Amino acid sequence: MTDGRTGGGTGGAVLRVGGRPVGRYVTYHRLPARLSPRPHLHPVTTLAGTTVTELTPADHTHHLGVGVAVPDVEGYNFWGGRTYVRDRGPTELDNHGTQHHVAFQLSDPDGFVEELRWAAGGADLLRERRTVAATELTATAWALDFTFSLTNVSGGPLSIGSPATNGRPGAGYGGFFWRARKEAVAPDVFTADREGEAAVHGRSADWLALAGADWTLVLAGATEDTRRDPWFVRTAEYPGVGSSLAAVARLPIPAGETVVRRIVTVVADGRPGRDEAATLVRKAVAQ
Repeated sequence: MTDGRTGGGTGGAVLRVGGRPVGRYVTYHRLPARLSPRPHLHPVTTLAGTTVTELTPADHTHHLGVGVAVPDVEGYNFWGGRTYVRDRGPTELDNHGTQHHVAFQLSDPDGFVEELRWAAGGADLLRERRTVAATELTATAWALDFTFSLTNVSGGPLSIGSPATNGRPGAGYGGFFWRARKEAVAPDVFTADREGEAAVHGRSADWLALAGADWTLVLAGATEDTRRDPWFVRTAEYPGVGSSLAAVARLPIPAGETVVRRIVTVVADGRPGRDEAATLVRKAVAQ
């Protein structure tokens, strides 16, 4: 593990594949509370060096590369920006939470295990154990294996929601989220049997690919629970993909209980087709 500094962020780790840096993990970032500060990966690159993440882009300044972001944890906003309020719409509220890095339990050039606190309102709501690993797949592709376990430490019942569960149809975002590279032309998005934002958004699929000019991300749920979560997809407005914890109904986490999700993402140079994307992601999940 090496300390890193980027965009005002301090501390963290540099992920390497075959000795090449492919991602910088920032544990602390000097951001206003309104952006729900949280550890994140940025920049993440392909093996050829193309950056495939964005940090605080002008269109959504609360988008922070790759990480875990949830807009409603028992009424607290760990996503950043405005909060969607039923019958009012997006509303500025003083309800933002912060994810605090506690410690690295393990750190190597190809990954780490981290403990985090999710705090809001002067108390810890969730404790997270995050495991991240980088693995080479081919000469032009590598995989980011990202597991997060959220334990309710609030002392009482707790649930996770989204704008969709609060009355905004189609906005079930919250969970693992990847803010991708924005280019002059919107990226293509496809699954094994569907293509286009309207066709894949809000649906479950074993894997989903987002393809830019000369890069492709292929995301897959690596557990049964994760595969059941629908994909949140944006291409026209901005390029981003997430795995939704609360797409249509709130996700309860009883006191002391834990929710676990694992997402594996292939980061590839070029634009592999459906068959190649499927082969790459199967190899990544099996590792």
